[in-house]
Amino acid sequence: MIRRKWPAAGIGVLLAALSAGLAFPSAATAGEPTGRDAPQVDLVLDVSGSMRTRDIDGQSRMAAAKQAFNEVLDATPEEVELGIRTLGADYPGDDRKEGCKDTAQLYPVGPLDRTEAKTAVATLSPTGWTPIGPALLEAAGDFKGGNGSRRIVLISDGEDTCAPLDPCEVAREIAAKGIGLTIDTLGLVPNAKLSRQLSCIAEATGGTYASVEHQDELTDRVNELVDRAAEPVVTPVATEGGASCAKAPTLESGLFTDREEFGQQRWYRVDVLPGQELRASVSVAADRAVNPDYGVLLRAVTVHSREIVRGEATGNGRTDVLSTGLRYPEPERDDDGDDGKPAAETVCLAVTHSFSPGSGVKTTPGLPLELTIDVVDGPSGSSDVASFGLGRGWWLLGALVLTGFLAGLVWGWLSRWRLAVWRTS
Repeated sequence: MIRRKWPAAGIGVLLAALSAGLAFPSAATAGEPTGRDAPQVDLVLDVSGSMRTRDIDGQSRMAAAKQAFNEVLDATPEEVELGIRTLGADYPGDDRKEGCKDTAQLYPVGPLDRTEAKTAVATLSPTGWTPIGPALLEAAGDFKGGNGSRRIVLISDGEDTCAPLDPCEVAREIAAKGIGLTIDTLGLVPNAKLSRQLSCIAEATGGTYASVEHQDELTDRVNELVDRAAEPVVTPVATEGGASCAKAPTLESGLFTDREEFGQQRWYRVDVLPGQELRASVSVAADRAVNPDYGVLLRAVTVHSREIVRGEATGNGRTDVLSTGLRYPEPERDDDGDDGKPAAETVCLAVTHSFSPGSGVKTTPGLPLELTIDVVDGPSGSSDVASFGLGRGWWLLGALVLTGFLAGLVWGWLSRWRLAVWRTS
């Protein structure tokens, strides 16, 4: 029995030590939201003639959409400001030019009056064309100012009929504005061409696409997207990198978004004080068809063009987002500035990617780029040397060694005691 109890006790001590070692309080993450305006959602509904088709649970697509909207309006959180925009709801004629102007704001984005919004939805009747591109352009202007999340939920049963204004290109232009607007799309017909178009719209802005064929699925999905808008988010700050370090914007800790053309290099500047550590990461997304085999390079360079450290990643076409990062601790220095305070070092961050466009693919706007910068207090030089790079894990290793030593002493004493008992008997 003794042989079984002591190993179990040793394991208990080891687990307790590991738990204690891992229970360090986590530091606050840079860019956490500290306060925001009300989240805003704009529901964009296709009211074109094809919405008369009766193939959703024995009723027309329009009737299913109305029922779903009524249930969504009842379940919308109080803090969400919601609006409704239509496309193809008013012009019944054959003039394509007029039909492609047919988009209107049925209910303005703002505090929700459920009765008024339901009354507006009840008046809708399937009518005309499917101007998705123009509707998205107008919807992007429906939102008020502020720093709350902004989300468009597009519901359609057919692809856009107003080319050459490609709705996918419209979505890319909206994303390029850096206003933090996400577009989610829902298709009411399992059609490959519609699926490709709606997927492209969603991917351009970091949104999602789903195909729904039943009224309850539509209700659940729209409710989920409206609820998602109410979740705390960090909205990236739009910035524009420079063509060189000297022309680059100076950034502080936070999350930033930019666009980078094919074959282009973007530069950003960060001031790092002695004893601080710069942590930077970048993600570049291929929001259109690109050739396989590509890479992303992030370099930290001094103002005198000396490379300090770099991070790089490569892909082979299996993923459309590529990320890499780097860390640079600024050593302590004795020299101070004119004001008696330690002088900061300006670190230049250069972002380069090797994506190349597929055949016939537009090259503008550039690919979306997201840059995270975090400047934190660096590790103590003396403690880092004494710990041989183990940091806080050093004391845990010492505790484990001491526990093993004490367990060995006890085990040896028990073994000698049992041997003495065996000899006397």
